[in-house]
Amino acid sequence: MSTENLPQSPEQPPRKPRVAVVFGGRSSEHGISVVTAGAVLKAIDRTKYDVLPIGITQDGRWALTADEPERMAIVDRRQPSVDLLAESAEGGVILPVDPANREVVYSEPGSVPKALGEVDVVFPVLHGPYGEDGTLQGLLELSGVPYVGSGVLASAVGQDKEYMKRVFTSFGLTVGPYVVIRPREWERDEAAARKKIVDFAGEHGWPLFVKPARAGSSIGITKVDDLPGLDEAIAEAQRHDPKILVEAALRGREIECGVLEFEDGPRASVPAEIPSPETHAYYDFEAKYIDSTPGLVPAPLTPEETAQVQRLAVDAFEAASCEGLVRADFFLTEDGEFVINEINTMPGFTPISMYPQMWQASGVSYPELVDRLVQAALRRSTGLR
Repeated sequence: MSTENLPQSPEQPPRKPRVAVVFGGRSSEHGISVVTAGAVLKAIDRTKYDVLPIGITQDGRWALTADEPERMAIVDRRQPSVDLLAESAEGGVILPVDPANREVVYSEPGSVPKALGEVDVVFPVLHGPYGEDGTLQGLLELSGVPYVGSGVLASAVGQDKEYMKRVFTSFGLTVGPYVVIRPREWERDEAAARKKIVDFAGEHGWPLFVKPARAGSSIGITKVDDLPGLDEAIAEAQRHDPKILVEAALRGREIECGVLEFEDGPRASVPAEIPSPETHAYYDFEAKYIDSTPGLVPAPLTPEETAQVQRLAVDAFEAASCEGLVRADFFLTEDGEFVINEINTMPGFTPISMYPQMWQASGVSYPELVDRLVQAALRRSTGLR
């Protein structure tokens, strides 16, 4: 029998890649992560990708959330939270742990679990511990799901300021003077640990910056001008991380540079300069996200200085074995030397954040930036690489 005149079934269009945007998390940077997710959800090309927003509450529950970017903003100086966006107070999203199965499941008490479909790539916009530090990346490696950004090792190195500096030093990058106080040192002999900091101040002078060793967004950081302010600064840093880092103040200009993974490798953006904020002691959390102190993009540098900081930013990216994206932060000292302060493997990604602004000035719009990051993740496999 001829099939020539039988009606032909139309071909099914190819399925769009499904991107799970994971945000929130258990760190003190929860709110900024939600703001970042709102910007990504607004910018991602819905004609090219299906999108599944998944929020992690501050107590660690994975929640199905509304796809409503307009609700993910700082309003009246108040940060958003996943709890306010979750579709249920009890339901949870479960990622597969079988690399052969990428189907995400949603479960509520007393209800039959509901399949949410397969996920092709995860865009984790979490900041700080339990998300940016290699923990989530390890889970995704076990699940066999590609993801945006650096792998387990680079994420862990990028989160721990002590080991980040050790890696940079081993690769010949210049870092500023610092001292670390680990939890066991403090517990074993608090007086000796405090003296270690006081001796450091005696060698390098005041002011000092006392920081949580594994936090970001300038949370928990105190600029300490003299000895009487030290104990309070230590307590504030330890509120966010039992391991603290103390840095000598460097005299110079704050310069940032973005790195983005292209098909032919990482490239650096035009750099930006962070001017000293008029109403803040330094570029702290409020200056960054609440009062939105503007940066200078591009930074007023000579062509030679621009080329040098771009090279150093890519060197830092390579030294820590990063992937996808990095924001590298430097001081340009009064004697003309670039000193690397830190890298962020998942930098602030709101429209007012410096990383997107630097790439906008480099000719890569925010939507194109999001697309390039997703495409870079889709090109990579999980596992050893």
